[in-house]
Amino acid sequence: MRQDKKCQSCPQGHDCKKVYEVMGKVEGPSIVVKVLFAFLVPLVVFIVCLAVFGRIFAGITNSEGLQTGLSVLAAAMVVFVVVLITKAISRRI
Repeated sequence: MRQDKKCQSCPQGHDCKKVYEVMGKVEGPSIVVKVLFAFLVPLVVFIVCLAVFGRIFAGITNSEGLQTGLSVLAAAMVVFVVVLITKAISRRI
């Protein structure tokens, strides 16, 4: 409500409304796939890699702290590589 009062007293209020109307009617491509690749895929890859590397390092060392640290570091490196590959693919498309 307060915003409406400010717009009524603004000399450019009519232009702002016109711009927002035009922007609301613009049709563009769906970004759902890009959002999934940007946010969901790295998270899923990290969780899966963390579980896999946790089991791998459990067989190598008995120290739980070392297992966790190595698993997180290895999973983060894999996610970093996945992000770089995803960026390279998206730039080519």
